[in-house]
Amino acid sequence: MTPPLPLPLILASQSRRRRELAISAGWDVAIIPPPEQAEASASPHRPGETVADFVTRLAHVKASAVSRHAPLPEARAILACDTVGEIDGLILGKPSNAHDARRMIEALSGEKHRVFTGVSIWFPEALGTTDANERPHRYTTIEGCISSEVFMESLNKKEIDSYIATNEWCGKAGACGFQDGLLPLRLLKGSADTVVGLPVAFIEQLIRRHIEAP
Repeated sequence: MTPPLPLPLILASQSRRRRELAISAGWDVAIIPPPEQAEASASPHRPGETVADFVTRLAHVKASAVSRHAPLPEARAILACDTVGEIDGLILGKPSNAHDARRMIEALSGEKHRVFTGVSIWFPEALGTTDANERPHRYTTIEGCISSEVFMESLNKKEIDSYIATNEWCGKAGACGFQDGLLPLRLLKGSADTVVGLPVAFIEQLIRRHIEAP
């Protein structure tokens, strides 16, 4: 049996799906969502930037925004994640409207695509001794990205229309939620929690690597 996660976390997310995964994993988490403008202010994908670097940078922006929240509860590390889809070099983030969501679903229909989740973890200095009423001035960060491959069965126009009408595409990378069961998605490689947006085993590996480092 895997031992419990060895430190409490601040989950920098307003995603119900990420919160549920963290709780199911048995993590001790406090929720402090980053301000909406933090994610919106991040610069778009840069020329030559890999998808992995891009999505990890977005996670970094979220964690950075929460690090400026004062006071932070207890001596907790900050965990932020961001997720995007990618197909044939096209990066699929959260759709801006129904038209954008339709464009994404049409691109994914009948195709394989990859889902990338970037992770940024900020460890406050002297973890475990920080005064609960003070914000640490410096952090040690560890970051990484993991991906999974997903296949979506072909959808006809009526099926796409019905899905768009549910509004379940709102706030979801690639306009689709793997766990919702509303779209014919099949995991080909990787883990389902990477697709959902909180790669539990990968995050625990990063945390333990940091804690156990000499």
